[in-house]
Amino acid sequence: MYHVVLSVCGCCGALRPRYKRLVDNIFPEDPEDGLVKTNMEKLTFYALSAPEKLDRIGAYLSERLIRDVGRHRYGYVCIAMEALDQLLMACHCQSINLFVESFLKMVAKLLESEKPNLQILGTNSFVKFANIEEDTPSYHRSYDFFVSRFSEMCHSSHDDMEIKTKIRMSGIKGLQGVVRKTVNDELQANIWDPQHMDKIVPSLLFNLQHVEEAESRSPSPLQAPEKEKENPAELAERCLRELLGRAAFGNIKNAIKPVLIHLDNHSLWEPKVFAIRCFKIIMYSIQPQHSHLVIQQLLSHLDANSRSAATVRAGIVEVLSEAAVIAATGSVGPTVLEMFNTLLRQLRLSIDYALTGSYDVAMSLGTKIIKEHEERMFQEAVIKTIGSFASTLPTYQRSEVILFIMTWPFWVPLQVSTGFQCNNMMSALPSNFLDRLLSTALMEDAEIRLFVLEILISFIDRHGNRHKFSTISTLSDISVLKLKVDKCSRQDTVFMKKHSQQLYRHIYLSCKEETNIQKHYEALYGLLALISIELANEEVVVDLIRLVLAVQDVAQVNEENLPVYNRCALYALGAAYLNLISQLTTVPAFCQHIHEVIETRKKEAPYMLPEDVFVERPRLSQNLDGVVIEFLFRQSKISEVLGGSGYNSDRLCLPYIPQLTDEDRLSKRKSIGETISLQVEVESRNSPEKEERVPAEEITYETLKKAIVDSVAVEEQERERRRQVVEKFQKAPFEEIAAHCGARVSEPPPSPSGTITAAYGQPQNHSIPVYEMKFPDLCVY
Repeated sequence: MYHVVLSVCGCCGALRPRYKRLVDNIFPEDPEDGLVKTNMEKLTFYALSAPEKLDRIGAYLSERLIRDVGRHRYGYVCIAMEALDQLLMACHCQSINLFVESFLKMVAKLLESEKPNLQILGTNSFVKFANIEEDTPSYHRSYDFFVSRFSEMCHSSHDDMEIKTKIRMSGIKGLQGVVRKTVNDELQANIWDPQHMDKIVPSLLFNLQHVEEAESRSPSPLQAPEKEKENPAELAERCLRELLGRAAFGNIKNAIKPVLIHLDNHSLWEPKVFAIRCFKIIMYSIQPQHSHLVIQQLLSHLDANSRSAATVRAGIVEVLSEAAVIAATGSVGPTVLEMFNTLLRQLRLSIDYALTGSYDVAMSLGTKIIKEHEERMFQEAVIKTIGSFASTLPTYQRSEVILFIMTWPFWVPLQVSTGFQCNNMMSALPSNFLDRLLSTALMEDAEIRLFVLEILISFIDRHGNRHKFSTISTLSDISVLKLKVDKCSRQDTVFMKKHSQQLYRHIYLSCKEETNIQKHYEALYGLLALISIELANEEVVVDLIRLVLAVQDVAQVNEENLPVYNRCALYALGAAYLNLISQLTTVPAFCQHIHEVIETRKKEAPYMLPEDVFVERPRLSQNLDGVVIEFLFRQSKISEVLGGSGYNSDRLCLPYIPQLTDEDRLSKRKSIGETISLQVEVESRNSPEKEERVPAEEITYETLKKAIVDSVAVEEQERERRRQVVEKFQKAPFEEIAAHCGARVSEPPPSPSGTITAAYGQPQNHSIPVYEMKFPDLCVY
């Protein structure tokens, strides 16, 4: 009888635990009426007053929800989830973890359902939970199931388009919630592990990939529209940005690798539109100091695809180009030379593929047909990438990169200095870089010479004037060019004092090249014009005029036996430059002389003007030996008219003769055996305006050969003398060595090596510096 009474009492509602009664009271008789709010408030107050009961409340709600799902009572399922959400938002006690376990168990149950509405309901609850900052840590909670399930939802293929969209968006929101909940919690399983990233990232890219082209927008967050459209692509992009924005230094690799694999698996490198968009999103989302990590991964991926189709490699390179330009605004660190090294190596491989017609035969598993036009497209992409990235580098890195490229065994017309801006030429063209660059300008390869000229033009042009001189002409009024001209700075003056003669010499020698074509003369004209605008003071103007008149002499005398076109081109080049510089100096008499010669040429010798020479079909004269003086710009006349305006007339009277260096003499050029006359200009220290010309020694092939042979003989004699000294020191008795050294030291000090003449002609003796004194042989060695 006792047991019967207990059984009956247990079925009575009044004897049930209070938390169960409170939970039951929140459910109405008709689920359409929704959650009973007053009873929900009582349940919440009870949970806050007795937090130790929270886990039991969660477990009981979980039981009811699972039962209602099984009975298809979906209205009560929604009420249960709403109650769970409110309890989560209200309660933050230490016992919240057990309640959360029940909550996640119910969410998982909903996500496992085949009903789209239940999946969406569970996702929405999970997202609310993800936005809650918990007061107590959890040591054992796992989100592996949620990552997998949300990723599956992102790939939904439901027959109904509207339902499919909703499920995919729920999946994306769920992944976003997982990231927010775990990314900053060190106690959670690391969301950045490959097992998670390999699911999350491809799921987001899959949805991002299906955006309509008409709806595509700039990936820069600054250009986002005010109200974004609610579609999977937009949502996936926001989630991907948030994920990458939270990535720390050590997590970037795991986040980027799935992107590369996805692009590989779905053949998205060609066409490359989607790949470029993905990496623009990446580069704008990650922290700037992490940019070089993305670049390194792209470089490694390019190396890994060395034997892939040229279209694939070209796609990777163009993506790399876009990413590198964005990265340059932040920090690329040591990646700079690594990038150029990889690109040049890939360029070399592509050239080899095109020449051999196959990939590395020894390592390739099958025969792959090389399409030459595709390899050429890839090479152009590499060159474009090198140029676009180099143009964003700071001054010191630009010079280092160009020097690095010049060390490679092959040359390509790289535009590594396009868009370069620098206020200080001393830092833009340091001595070691300028020396190397100008020495390359002496090579016989015409493309390399043109490349060097273009580099110089890009470095010197700091006001965007270069395109105004792309066409050589004799404009009657250069104001139409709208040139931007600033006064020559002190730093530029120092630069020209140090390097001007070096520049003039190489311009002069470049003008004499027999293999020059129209592009070379256009580049030379542009270089002369830009020096006049950017770096010119009175002394520079005078020297440039002397230089161009010397070039006119080259065409007239023709000791180089240049072709007719080259001679006409030099005449035309001189006319165009003197027309420009005369208007820049604004000396009326100078302008008049230049104008008169140009007008005379127009009437009687148009083949000496750029308008007839630098055209598709040049109109040339076959007889240039009878050029009359009226066709020439005269140095005496120019000296007279400029001297009257304050220019250095004495210097203007002196013909320009380049000062050749040892490098010029010994470089392997066709003119090495020809006679070269050198004339050195010596300026007096006390009167810099007056210059005395000292006849230079005439150097011929025989004298050069004799000098080389003599220097070799002297070197051999010195080597033999040193050998004898060493041998004597090793074998001779000590007494003999001591006597020899004593005799040498006891000799009187040597007389001065020479005298110099003072300003007034009195010889003055000078003491001999230590480095000129003679010491005993044994000490020298």
